[in-house]
Amino acid sequence: MLSTGGSGRRSTRKMSEWKIKTIKKVKLNKSILIEGMPGIGNVGKIAADLIVEQLKANKIISFFSYCLPNSVFVKEDNLVELPSIELFHKRKGKQDFLFLVGDVQPMKEHDSYSFAQAVIEVAAKHKCKEIVTLGGIGLPEPPKKPKVYCTGNDKKFIQEFVKLGASSKLYGVVGPIMGISGLLLGLSKEKDIRAASLLAETYGHPMHIGLRGAKEIMRMLEKKYKLGINMKKVEKDIKGFESELKPKAMQQELLEQEKLGKLTHKDTSYIG
Repeated sequence: MLSTGGSGRRSTRKMSEWKIKTIKKVKLNKSILIEGMPGIGNVGKIAADLIVEQLKANKIISFFSYCLPNSVFVKEDNLVELPSIELFHKRKGKQDFLFLVGDVQPMKEHDSYSFAQAVIEVAAKHKCKEIVTLGGIGLPEPPKKPKVYCTGNDKKFIQEFVKLGASSKLYGVVGPIMGISGLLLGLSKEKDIRAASLLAETYGHPMHIGLRGAKEIMRMLEKKYKLGINMKKVEKDIKGFESELKPKAMQQELLEQEKLGKLTHKDTSYIG
């Protein structure tokens, strides 16, 4: 069980390698968790962040671990911030939604598993009935109209998205689904939580920002859950969001290159 803070207080408890801080106590039933973390084209992150912003969702939990990348992000005001991973909540009608968003993902296999397990425990505590993970499929050329594919751990759940326009013909199109977006699908089955992943086509270049793919995923989520997303407003918000996200995408790419040992003396934007 997670410790929870009373009114005006915050509490922290360590789960495995993760410090999980309860910022706001909520009581949920049959909640739906939507995950959007950094990945190919940052498609999932863009979609989830914009939804959280539009719905004015409330932050309820933050995650921290020393297994996160040993770096800080430089912000526009020339100050720095640690990478953050947070869980937001929004109630629409009688339905509770949770949104898992963040600046980074764990970079090592063990750390990714431990984080996914921590998220599953939090989801189970909040009586989560469904998990939807968001991500991108990298193509050699930018797609004019990105397709959205769906896979998961429950055939009936996948079919619900297929009826809304998603393709289930993913086998042979991509390899394994890496990181938290994939592990949540596999690990959630142990808790009897059905899970699906929406993967939108995007350009596979490391510095590409997958705005079109993110919009297609948002449209599908709106069809499915009636979240109240204003797609016209998304078009306006996305312009500012792109300028905000590009510097972080660049810093994240440098971290990945460092992990793979590919950085050279020419990479002058990397410091450390």
